[in-house]
Amino acid sequence: MERFQIILIAVYTACLLYMTIFSLIQLGLLKEFRKKRKDNKPLPPLTSEDPHPMVTIQLPLFNEMFVVERLIDNIMKINYPKDKLEIQVLDDSTDDSVQLAINKVNHYKNLGYNIKHIHRTDRSGYKAGALKEGMKHAEGEFIAIFDADFLPEPDFLIKAMPYFHNDKIGVVQTRWEHLNEDYSLLTKLQAFQLNVHFTVEQAGRCAAGHFLQFNGTAGIWRRTAIDEAGGWHSDTLTEDLDLSYRAQLKGWKIQYVEDIICPAELPAEIYGLKSQQFRWMKGGAENTRKLLPTILKADLPASIKFHSAMH
Repeated sequence: MERFQIILIAVYTACLLYMTIFSLIQLGLLKEFRKKRKDNKPLPPLTSEDPHPMVTIQLPLFNEMFVVERLIDNIMKINYPKDKLEIQVLDDSTDDSVQLAINKVNHYKNLGYNIKHIHRTDRSGYKAGALKEGMKHAEGEFIAIFDADFLPEPDFLIKAMPYFHNDKIGVVQTRWEHLNEDYSLLTKLQAFQLNVHFTVEQAGRCAAGHFLQFNGTAGIWRRTAIDEAGGWHSDTLTEDLDLSYRAQLKGWKIQYVEDIICPAELPAEIYGLKSQQFRWMKGGAENTRKLLPTILKADLPASIKFHSAMH
């Protein structure tokens, strides 16, 4: 019994120590966030006289009957030269939303837009597989990705693209906002948690020069960064975190831009939230197993290795 008590105290002490270290890390990120906010000056958006590189917008979908039409209509409002913009509707759906998507795509195609409907029937690799398939046909030098419930503002691209003038930037990640934050206590709590992530963690890591992540949507990739990192992999549930770290290990930087927002809907019921959180947590664990040994062996500053491990 005495041995069991010693083990229990040791485990309890280890947990408290871990929580203390994690809290101190968050405090450090908060300090970096406040420094960044004080010095932050957004880059001016593209003007009509500036070069506009070719951009492919990818819209991965699966059975999004209630939002697919709204999504495509919203994307078509983006302010960017028509001849420099390609839209890929990456549709893995198995329900009637397939026809809704086809009808919308044909409507805008008849109006002269470069928009394509790419439908898969096997869903191999899930979202990562859909993005990988789209890359085979993509025309853009840059790849913007939006999930079905995200509604970027019309000026999204002209505000975000100037950050790629830095040749080391492989990804521009923007801040999520919440269309239904006030719907219930559940959505308010989710919004609070995500706001901490986007206004403290992402901004703090970016300001301190630590590795951070592309959040899977509401961001833009330089195609070269995707290719050099080995492309999309489907061996984890969080393919976005996986590719983020592989790209940064290749020397690419992720630029988080707090001033560019992309509104989205939060899960409004507990089952959707549980599914989302399970995917994020298990995906993080899978990426730890997959990438942490490589990170620890890499020629990186000790601070980056430490913060990556804690991330």
